[in-house]
Amino acid sequence: MKKLILSAVAVLFTVGAFAQTQGIGYGIKAGVNLPTYHFSDGNYSDDTEASTNFHITGFMDAPISPMFSIQPGISLQGKGAKLMDNDLGTLTQNTMWIEIPVNAVVKFPAGGGNFFLGAGPYAAFGISGKNSYKGDWGEDETDFDFGKDATQKGTEFGVNLMAGYQLSSGLTLGAGYGMGLSDIAPDIADYKQNNRVLSFSVGFAL
Repeated sequence: MKKLILSAVAVLFTVGAFAQTQGIGYGIKAGVNLPTYHFSDGNYSDDTEASTNFHITGFMDAPISPMFSIQPGISLQGKGAKLMDNDLGTLTQNTMWIEIPVNAVVKFPAGGGNFFLGAGPYAAFGISGKNSYKGDWGEDETDFDFGKDATQKGTEFGVNLMAGYQLSSGLTLGAGYGMGLSDIAPDIADYKQNNRVLSFSVGFAL
């Protein structure tokens, strides 16, 4: 994990040095996440129902040209899923991750602002997990650990997609989709498990 964080810092400095003549910008955004899990075992695959969580992200906007920039950042991402929702009750799993994205963003001037589209990879590190049950039998919450032999692996890699509109004032409205590519199921599992996160955000860029 330390090597990955140092690599991310190196990317920030490299991008900043390359783009310093263009004028680097910074921003923050936050909003709601609708995360799910994708399960597969080679013969069968299924997606859970979405739970509700949140995210908050700080990012740097390093222009390469007037219409193209690189946006590295650091994010607190709430993920998880609704694992059960029936007459017996509701079982929800909520996880929290530190995520380091590096997105390539294309901007299209329109109406005094910019539409934007972006995509890029991310690395994420699990910091907390909780199972929550609510039903006729009462309520219960149980914390769980990350690790190869725990409930979930603690390191994840994936791809982000993003789109939105930035006003000339810097106010930004956006939507995104995070697709986990690495298997987060523990080593003892006979299935694969991947994060999926649909998100909506409001932010401000300088």
